[in-house]
Amino acid sequence: MPLAEFELVMLDSGEVALQRAEGDETLVTIRFSPDVLDYLDGKHLDVAKSMMDAGIKTAFDVVEEPAVLAESVQSKAHTIH
Repeated sequence: MPLAEFELVMLDSGEVALQRAEGDETLVTIRFSPDVLDYLDGKHLDVAKSMMDAGIKTAFDVVEEPAVLAESVQSKAHTIH
């Protein structure tokens, strides 16, 4: 997925959604149970933001990791002694 700006939006259903800043397609949603909403006492958007930030970082790390490994293997394969 190319780099893009993302935004969190609150859907009519009460779910927190991740969308591209220039579109309205929902990429990921988080739904908190009523018990968790009570426990978080209005801080659920902060928790959702942290969850999304961690997920995006992990997604980029997972995608970049094989490329770095392949690059490393490729450079070693062309070394002549």
